[in-house]
Amino acid sequence: MTDADEAKRHKERTSRHKAVVDARIAAAQIDKGLLLVLTGNGKGKSSSAFGMAARMLGYERRVAVFQFIKGKQHVGERAFLERQPGLTWEVCGEGFTWDTQDRARDIAFARGGWAKACAALANPAISLVILDELTYLVTYRYLDIEEVMAPILARPPMQHVVVTGRAAHAAFEDAADTVSAIRDVKHAFRAGVRAQEGIDR
Repeated sequence: MTDADEAKRHKERTSRHKAVVDARIAAAQIDKGLLLVLTGNGKGKSSSAFGMAARMLGYERRVAVFQFIKGKQHVGERAFLERQPGLTWEVCGEGFTWDTQDRARDIAFARGGWAKACAALANPAISLVILDELTYLVTYRYLDIEEVMAPILARPPMQHVVVTGRAAHAAFEDAADTVSAIRDVKHAFRAGVRAQEGIDR
């Protein structure tokens, strides 16, 4: 096959692809607040959510982040995003359960954080609410799935919500508009590499 033949085939293939994509874009006419669930055992769920926070702030819209479970940690995203106008960041925990080792205290922090999150979920001025590691509050039975889903489903029509964490309850996935399950293929930590600034925290 000559270069000219290959170029012709490429143009025909990409033209067909463009027609399909353009038709799908034209058919998508709905605007609504989305519920996104980022789950799975792989790395990058919270980082993806914080990337959406940066996008929303780029449009000068308000963002509220509620970081459960691992809130004790210093993370680069928080150090940067908290300096941006329009962002509120609430730490709703004292650290991983293996560090705190106090179920009653963990539940109290989780419930206090959830009350603040519910206020944000009722505020139409907030365009994006990130509920980081929320799945664990349900898995650990700190909160019932019904009390979590009710304010998420009753939120203002154009408010977007991102829920992150492993083992998302089926109710999260059923209600979600977009679900991404991030798979763990390989992780440097298992090879003895400690968490690196700017990459892992």
